[in-house]
Amino acid sequence: MFSKKEFGQRIMGLRKEHHETQAVLADLLGVGKNQISEIERGNRTTSAERIALICQHYGVSSDYLLGLTDDPEPNYKKDS
Repeated sequence: MFSKKEFGQRIMGLRKEHHETQAVLADLLGVGKNQISEIERGNRTTSAERIALICQHYGVSSDYLLGLTDDPEPNYKKDS
């Protein structure tokens, strides 16, 4: 089941693992830093297009970001 809180925690965890600020991620997504803060606190989500950008940027699957799996690896990487 989707949880905004878990979604935000996973984004924050990935961002911190990559030593990026909220401003860097906000710039990548074309949003304000405040929106990243709201996402990471579990108060809001974002569009499918931005979720795809996050997945590409951090090399994780959308299923992982959305809390549908605990495996961050995208399926297409496993098949190669």
